Order: sequence, then structure tokens, then C-alpha cells
Amino acid sequence: MAALKESLAKRLTYQSRPRSILSPRAVLLFDIDGVIRDVAGSYRRALAETVHHYSGWRPDSGPIDALKGEGRWNNDWEAAMELLRRRGHTPLPDFGELVEVFSGFYFGGDPAGDPKHWRGFIGSEPLLVDRGFFDTLAAADIAWGFVSGAEPPSARFVLERRLGLVDPPLVAMGDAPDKPDPTGLLRLAEQLGGGDPGAAAAPVAYLGDTVADVLTVVRARRHRPERRLVSLAVAPPHLHAPERRQDRRRYEQGLLEAGADRLLQRTDSLTPAELLRWTERDG
Repeated sequence: MAALKESLAKRLTYQSRPRSILSPRAVLLFDIDGVIRDVAGSYRRALAETVHHYSGWRPDSGPIDALKGEGRWNNDWEAAMELLRRRGHTPLPDFGELVEVFSGFYFGGDPAGDPKHWRGFIGSEPLLVDRGFFDTLAAADIAWGFVSGAEPPSARFVLERRLGLVDPPLVAMGDAPDKPDPTGLLRLAEQLGGGDPGAAAAPVAYLGDTVADVLTVVRARRHRPERRLVSLAVAPPHLHAPERRQDRRRYEQGLLEAGADRLLQRTDSLTPAELLRWTERDG
């Protein structure tokens, strides 16, 4: 995994052109994991398998959801290390070694190499939207982009290769501090919103599936109190099974308590009309 270490050392970034909408009516930014793709069988599975690799304990969705609900553990490598710490595993592994183990499960090949050679869990991620969803947003003069903690190769793979998006505006791991720091969100919002970042700029909504995503918007408001910033939230797909109804309600309550303005049933249930109504000052 030498290439992965090198990519981390260089803090890979992915620069992309803004959408062609010069003065959009609104800007809609998305998290990727749990919002654009279902990662229960990939990232979350890699997290669980990494913990099991070191400790013999394979956490199910309960401990992982609880950890994510704290709003601090957006980075799955750090989440794996924290689960090991709380389990009492000693000595804790070297962080770089843990990253390599995790990457082996998730990518199953060189993250900087050709995706056709990947044999890991990344190959089994169901998509939660299609290309037409973004075409509909653009047709309504809504600019869109992505602010994600996923590694750049993983983010580009789902957005470009699987969804067929061309040069999607993206802030990924290494492009900005980890969420809930709002730096990446504000930077991309200002890139896509056109003109002055103040009150006259287009309103911004961010759709995520974790407390950290919600807190990113809450903190962004402290930096841009004059701008309309809306937090949209959706429970991750693994909580949508009928037998998980109570777990989902608890999870959604946590999102609301963290400051989410609206809860969605699914990502693709969002319509341009709803978004524009919710981003109005009195919405």
C-alpha cells in the first residue's frame, strides 16, 4: 500500500470546475457515503472488519451508529481506532498500519491504481440516486456539488465512473479539514454560488446522514451569519429496513437535536421545488 501512504502524504486534492450555472437560485451540496451510495456493505463493513482484524470483535451497526451519533468520528480510520480504544484493545495499532488494513478490505487493490483491479468491498455499493437526479437540479437552476470525507479515488469512482458525472465539483479527504469543520463546505458553496459570499449570494443546503454533517452547517452559520444555510438530513440506508424502525427514529431524533432543519425519507425524494421553498428566508 505504498501508493496509499504517498497519496496521504501529499494530501491528494481533486479540483473541479464549477457548474455552468453562473447565478444559481440555490446551491445544494451532498455528502457521499449514506447519501449518494449505500456504504453499509463497504465502508462500514471495512470498519468492522478492521476492528475484528485487531481485536477479534466485529462490531455490528449499533456501536458504529452510536459512535457516529457523537458527531466527532466522520473519519472511518479514526472511528476504527476509537472502537479499539473503547474495547480496551492494547496495544493500539500504528495508525498508518490500520489505514493499510482498512484499505485492503475496502479497495482490495491499489487506491491510486486502475479501479478495474479493485477487489474489495467498494465493488458492492448500491447507488441511492441516478444521473437524472442531477440533471433535474441543473434544469431548475440549482448548482450542486459534493463535500465528503471519502478518499478522492473512492469519491471519483462513484461520481464519475458509476454515476457518469463530468468533472463534478468535489471537496474530498485532504482538500479541507474533516467535518464538522465547515471550511470545505463554505469554500465550495462560494465557488458555486456566484459573486459575493454575503447575503445576496445564493442560499445553500447541505444533505448528509450523520450528526457531523449537521454540525458542519451549524458551524458554517457562525462564519456566514448573513447567508441562508440549511441542513438537510437523511438516515443511512441500513436503518430503513422495517425491523429497524425504532432505531431509525432514534437516529433521526439525534439529527434533529444536532440542528437538522429538514429530514428526508430518501435522497432521491428531494425535488427542486421543495429545496427552493426550504431555502427561502422564511422557509
